[in-house]
Amino acid sequence: MQARHTHRETYFAEQATTTRKHVLPLLERHMTIGPETRVLEIGCGEGGNLVPFVERRCREVVGMDLARKKIENGKIFHEKWLAEQADNTLSPPRLEVCNVYDASPAEWGTFDLIFMRDTLEHIHDQARFMAFVHSFLKPTGKFFLGFPPWQNPFGGHQQMCKSRLLSKLPYFHLLPRPLYAGLMRALGESPQTVDALLEIQETRITIEGFERIKRRTGYETVERRLYLINPNYEVKFGLKPRLAPAWLSGLPWLRNFFITTNYYIIQHKSH
Repeated sequence: MQARHTHRETYFAEQATTTRKHVLPLLERHMTIGPETRVLEIGCGEGGNLVPFVERRCREVVGMDLARKKIENGKIFHEKWLAEQADNTLSPPRLEVCNVYDASPAEWGTFDLIFMRDTLEHIHDQARFMAFVHSFLKPTGKFFLGFPPWQNPFGGHQQMCKSRLLSKLPYFHLLPRPLYAGLMRALGESPQTVDALLEIQETRITIEGFERIKRRTGYETVERRLYLINPNYEVKFGLKPRLAPAWLSGLPWLRNFFITTNYYIIQHKSH
């Protein structure tokens, strides 16, 4: 249990570092982030991504997640992180166990920034979700999303596997579903892991799929970055982030096999 807790706290710190170093500068090209900013992260987990917004003294920093244990851990991790800061006037984010469909702007208000990193690929009926979230975004607000295309080498999240072979085996998530599940079971993965990875196969998303959903649900792109080397790999593996070349970024379908993550900033579509 302690090892699992330590692992989640490490992940919390990695999230904070990546968002602080790579996401915040991108956002600040298009908006001011400071004492007047209301921020909402949907699918926040323990809330590591919210640390840089706390550091910027945003007016309100809110995270919601379905997993009660992650929210409980997040409150502990934030309390510990705040205790280590020289500035004792920082306030922790508001972390809530909540299904977004049970929330409403009347209760939660609207936000200058909605934030999602490595969450959209886990959501069923992404078109419904994107349309629903529309009402939580202020008219001038920005919506940040980072997600891996399904076909990329580790788009199946196979790093979750306990098997050393499977956790490092690229593209095996693209096998037909019976073979994919059978291989995981044969190499000793737990039913919970198999079910979780099969669910990601169901909720998978591509760049082209996201572009269609975005247009259909009333958003437009402010900026998009497609990465060959995910910015998060810097803190995890010491690899320097690398954008995909323009020729690859412009190739529909094929690009999904090589892009390890997309960073999108979108907003309400102009009329």
